[in-house]
Amino acid sequence: MPHEIVLVTGISGSGKSVALHALEDAGFFCVDNLPPELLREFLRLEHERQQRRVAIAVDVRSAGSLPHLLPLIHELRQEGVTVRSIFLDASTDALVRRFSETRRPHPLSQELPPVSPARRRDDENTVSHRALNDAIEMERELLADLREASTVVDTSLLRPAQLRVWIRDLVRAQARALTLVFESFAFKHGVPLDADFVFDVRVLPNPYYVRELRAQTGRDREVIAYLEAQPEALEMLSQIEAFIARWLPSFENDQRSYLTVAIGCTGGQHRSVYLVETLAKRFAGRGIALVRHRELDARD
Repeated sequence: MPHEIVLVTGISGSGKSVALHALEDAGFFCVDNLPPELLREFLRLEHERQQRRVAIAVDVRSAGSLPHLLPLIHELRQEGVTVRSIFLDASTDALVRRFSETRRPHPLSQELPPVSPARRRDDENTVSHRALNDAIEMERELLADLREASTVVDTSLLRPAQLRVWIRDLVRAQARALTLVFESFAFKHGVPLDADFVFDVRVLPNPYYVRELRAQTGRDREVIAYLEAQPEALEMLSQIEAFIARWLPSFENDQRSYLTVAIGCTGGQHRSVYLVETLAKRFAGRGIALVRHRELDARD
């Protein structure tokens, strides 16, 4: 049986196909929509190909089998198989937009109750929009337990190229060590759904209002010098570092695989980027520290 498998799951429309293609490009043998009851038999067959890395996508299309998946993952882990479960999520607005653009039906659209006479009186677009929202919420309920047991990646604002890079970074990290993910973001675009901790640094002096620094980012030397000259910025950095250092051993003892620390400012360009870069360097000696800049990465 393979010593490690990557399980890709999540909400329909959140990017599972993109993630699976990224894993395939990284050398994984990928299987889409494998029914959970066939997982153990599939892994038994894969045992003959010991060098092949395996990634499996499971989603709500196998809804009837989902209750068996979590116990099976637990059994496999007890048998020494490393199961790395990645759950892709996105805001409802983003999902509705994607389904509207592709004109594809939601997998659970046939599971919804018939439209009531009152709703039939609404225009067709309104009824369709409500039905799609209902299907998404039903799916969230069905996958809630699996989400809780997985590493969550919020794809709401990600381009496919960004998601491919983030997935590759996750699977390159050591499987048995806790991976710290530091992510910068802009509050004006919403809080990342995958964050375990969120720190708001909008109270710090903003380099954006210094004309020479406006076009730069928190990775540029001049912005770094500006922020490190601000006592509040250094104090905020020290306190966040101390908080993470205090509780990191507890998460490691809880056998967590990933911990995402999201740091937000107004535009996701200066203050949050500086703190994420600095914290990642300071925690690099504690294991794997990944850096994400949601807004900056979207420009690249």
